[in-house]
Amino acid sequence: MGNKATEIGAHFLLFLLVFGMSATVDIGHMRKQLRNRTALMIGMCLQFIILPFVGFCIVKILGMNAATGVTLLVVTSSPGGSYSNWWCSLFNAELALSVTMTGISTLLSVVMLPLNLVIYTTGSYSNEVVKALDWSALFVSLVVVIGGIAAGVISSAWYNSTRFNLLANKLGNIAGISLVIFSVVVSSSDSEANLWSQNWKFYVGVAAPALIGVSIATYLATKFALDKPERVAVAVEGCYQNTGIATSVAASMFSGTDLAMAISVPLLYGIFEAAILAVYCMVCWKIGWTKAPANENFCTMIVTSYEVEQARLESPNAIEVVHNNNPKGDGDIEDLVFNQTIEGYQVDEVSLHEKTNASLQTASSTEAMDRTRDMSIDDEDDIKAEAGEFT
Repeated sequence: MGNKATEIGAHFLLFLLVFGMSATVDIGHMRKQLRNRTALMIGMCLQFIILPFVGFCIVKILGMNAATGVTLLVVTSSPGGSYSNWWCSLFNAELALSVTMTGISTLLSVVMLPLNLVIYTTGSYSNEVVKALDWSALFVSLVVVIGGIAAGVISSAWYNSTRFNLLANKLGNIAGISLVIFSVVVSSSDSEANLWSQNWKFYVGVAAPALIGVSIATYLATKFALDKPERVAVAVEGCYQNTGIATSVAASMFSGTDLAMAISVPLLYGIFEAAILAVYCMVCWKIGWTKAPANENFCTMIVTSYEVEQARLESPNAIEVVHNNNPKGDGDIEDLVFNQTIEGYQVDEVSLHEKTNASLQTASSTEAMDRTRDMSIDDEDDIKAEAGEFT
């Protein structure tokens, strides 16, 4: 009963996390990223060729036991997603690319994840361990991710609302934090498998794939001259495997001490890659590789989704109505932004609290009106002069 509750809880939080991040993305940006073949090919190569092989080499070299070794192979063979989307959202990388890569890699993982697991588990352990793999749990986790992505993308297109995108982003962030807490609680449930009482091989083995992944991803993305926010997204995807799948699989496959040991792998992997990505993303932000301004306040940058802001400003389904020109004599124009939704055009509440470049618009409009008036006076004088000649 306890294992069943753990499995259901892990799947539920995983679904909310993927749904929230997918529903944050504007559907137009996702269509654009579907044509970004170079970035997608780099991501697929990292997730299904390079990282699974790296995981296999680490398991063999360090001689990891079945519970930790198999779970690490699940982590390195998994598609990107869940937390990768979360990190791209937090640090304002190309979230649309991240979600697109997650969707494609998750679909491909229906074939590639079992294939890599069979190949590398057979090469690392006995046939008994391979036969003990819970394939149903594996596919349930993949279905949860695919369902979350599909539900999130459809919801974003259906509501077509900035407010909905922001709410979904908050839901995804809350689910991501909750899944981390969930993993901490489960991994600490067995005193014999305490997360911080393992030998050095355990920590080196779990941390190495994340460091290798982000390094190779950054090199390839830079070599192929991707846009800077896209480079960050590819690096995050190449480092941050879908640990939620590994958590769900571990919760279904193992019990007792083996469960605590197995679920410690995605948790510790998440801790290491969080530390790596925190430093990496901070550097990328400061050198101008993300959508957030490099001189922005850190707290403002973290809580603001520039993906949503950019989509709102570029959206062809939004109109800006300017009214009551200079009502207070302060050079500002009061304006409203309306977004098109299934219920018609609705006021964008975010625009109610924004300042615009109205003073520039006012100045430009005034100059244009002055020029038009001067031209009209000149034309009138010419007409009168011509009339005088013919009378």
